[in-house]
Amino acid sequence: MMKNYNRSLLTIALLSALTLTACGDGKDGQDGAPGTPGTPGTPGEPGKPGTPAGAFVTTADKAADVTFDILPADINVAGSGEFAIKFKAMGKNAQGRSVPFSGLDMVSLYSLTLAANSSGSGAPLEWVNNAMVQDLGSSMYCTLTGTYSSRGQTGNACTLVEDADELGTYTGTWTHEGAAPIMNPNDDLNATHRLIMRAYNVKDSGGTTLSDKVLSDRLDYVPATGALVEATGKDTVTDAACMNCHGNIDGRIAKIEAHHNYQSVENCVACHNPDNQPDEDQLAEGWLFDFGPMIHRLHAGHHISDFLSGEAKEYFGELGFPGELRECTSCHNNGPSWSNNLYRQACVGCHINVNFETGEGHSNFDLAQADDSQCKSCHASGSLSPAMAHKVGKRAEYAELFKIEPQTATVSDPVADDGMKTLAVSVKITMNGAPVADGTVLTDYMTNTGRPLLIGNVNSGGFVNGDLNLRLTDSPVLSGGVLTVSKAFPEALLTGTIYVTAEVQVCADKGMVVKCRDGAGAAVEGLDFGADHGLANAAPLTYFNLDDPAGATVTARMDTPARITVEEAKCNSCHQNLTHVKGTHGVTEFTQCMACHNTLAGRSGHPVQYDTGEVDADGNRIFETITDITFSNRDLITVAHRFHSGNWDALRGVPAIYLDKNMELQGYPGVATDCSACHKDGAQFFANDGGLTSGKRAIKVSSTAEEYITPVAEACRTCHAHSNGAALAHFKSNGAYVQGEPATTSNLPVESCATCHAEGKAYGIDKVHAEASH
Repeated sequence: MMKNYNRSLLTIALLSALTLTACGDGKDGQDGAPGTPGTPGTPGEPGKPGTPAGAFVTTADKAADVTFDILPADINVAGSGEFAIKFKAMGKNAQGRSVPFSGLDMVSLYSLTLAANSSGSGAPLEWVNNAMVQDLGSSMYCTLTGTYSSRGQTGNACTLVEDADELGTYTGTWTHEGAAPIMNPNDDLNATHRLIMRAYNVKDSGGTTLSDKVLSDRLDYVPATGALVEATGKDTVTDAACMNCHGNIDGRIAKIEAHHNYQSVENCVACHNPDNQPDEDQLAEGWLFDFGPMIHRLHAGHHISDFLSGEAKEYFGELGFPGELRECTSCHNNGPSWSNNLYRQACVGCHINVNFETGEGHSNFDLAQADDSQCKSCHASGSLSPAMAHKVGKRAEYAELFKIEPQTATVSDPVADDGMKTLAVSVKITMNGAPVADGTVLTDYMTNTGRPLLIGNVNSGGFVNGDLNLRLTDSPVLSGGVLTVSKAFPEALLTGTIYVTAEVQVCADKGMVVKCRDGAGAAVEGLDFGADHGLANAAPLTYFNLDDPAGATVTARMDTPARITVEEAKCNSCHQNLTHVKGTHGVTEFTQCMACHNTLAGRSGHPVQYDTGEVDADGNRIFETITDITFSNRDLITVAHRFHSGNWDALRGVPAIYLDKNMELQGYPGVATDCSACHKDGAQFFANDGGLTSGKRAIKVSSTAEEYITPVAEACRTCHAHSNGAALAHFKSNGAYVQGEPATTSNLPVESCATCHAEGKAYGIDKVHAEASH
């Protein structure tokens, strides 16, 4: 107690002293002498500079803006051993520069091996999916957590880590028991391998996930050496061939309906390879999944529809290939392996009615074939080789076998004073390289015996009509290889400039024009170009001045390159040739099309029909006419727009392109808003005066009356046929005369559409269509 008490006293004493000292006399004390300065502290480490703005990105405006660098030295994804992958992702910043892409949270990897096939059935080289061959799926995921959840399934994934010190650089490791799914212990590491990567959950600047798949370029390499492989020897179809019909966006195939577009045929083989086979029920319906045979069957479409059933008929049987199916090189554009590598399944893709096990349908002898070893016995060379049997390249080779060259066009006085005069036209005809012999019955060689010479007036503006058609059978006189035909026409038509060409189609075989029918009138079978698949004539367009044979002539608008915005070569890149497109017509170029499809034709035989989604008792689809949409002209651009946008009919068989019950376009292989698929690159649709570059200012819509509409609104309506009343009012308020409300003169004012919709304007068609295509 005493001890604690003394401490308390001491504390009180100290407090008292402090209190007295603080109070003092109320004045501050004097400053003491300055102390000795302290030793300066050690400088701190400089802070890490922040990442400059725009040095990396976490969003992308479009899938193609994201790219990947993957090197063989940075990966171990083949064979056995420890799985590892490292890659760099790049994107585009606001200035368009390529910078690291940060923030990926999920990718998938596809690993393939190109393996030699010695089984006796199938292609000599086959892609093997290293996960699929082990029944482990088709790919493997990498995520931030090492697990995945996708399409209703969950499972283990490789663990994806982004390097914090090097944004956009990612590594992946496998931390689970057992080997990574894409690593195949039976793999051949000296063989060519293909690695493809897909990134998920990539968003645009508005936070919306990109709808297009974000895919890497393929990496073709040899794991044992790390060597890159430029040509695998297996890719006989290039993306460029597919782009001819399916379009090109950012260097990738623009439109593939299945799986919402894997953008490259070299990606499709990741799943569509020989290890992916249909089950018995699917095979019975007509399904094939291996890429080559499947693509054959897919593009055979309409040709084999009767042999398909169920969903296979729905998916394959409704496709109409736009070119000649037998012209193999339109797709196989990368070497001769398509012709050298012969195996049965590739053939039954198209020749679906052949049963090799029983031999049924395999030649006239029903030859059974247990494996592919016998294929080369008959088909390695000669007339039964793929190139010869399919007549590959023969149309171009035979193009000049039947040539019609206009010589003269004269008008004679009428026999009676009835307002008619006689037009006589002479043409030089060359067949198989020699003038056609006197006495030759030309119709014996023709597939379209009723088809005419194509003759029409050309007005001062270069626009034509086709009211002067003459047939080769109109009062024919054949002498010295020159055929003269004649016919009476109203005198008013026989003045000024006329053009002369022809649309004759003939049969040909083994490099010669031949007769289409035998002595009994039956069609000759087995010809290179027969009654159902004729060869078009060559017929140079020629002009004549009926008023003055020595006088000047007017060139037709469709024969003037500066007034045409569409390019024939682009049509043929998909259709291969216009002859095939027009069936039995002998058409090879636009200047023949203009005889019927011109601004003055004033008629149309095609209503707009749509697929109701229902079928009749025979399983055929039911189409119904849309009664409130009509077209009354055959202007070529109107017709082409209508056909390719599905505003057509099913009156002549199941259409290749059509509107479904939801009024959505089906069957068009490209992107509907990609004008450059048909139009010239950089085409200017509008002239300086706001009218069309073609000079077209009116389209006739009646065969019996002077009724005209304006062309710009009609060109738009042919695709946007279901534009509502507000759109129609918009057309009219901008000076348009529209279907159902025509003008009575062809001298119409220029529509003001170009004010907003010309190239380069805020709502220019070059801008809004390009945005829609993405």
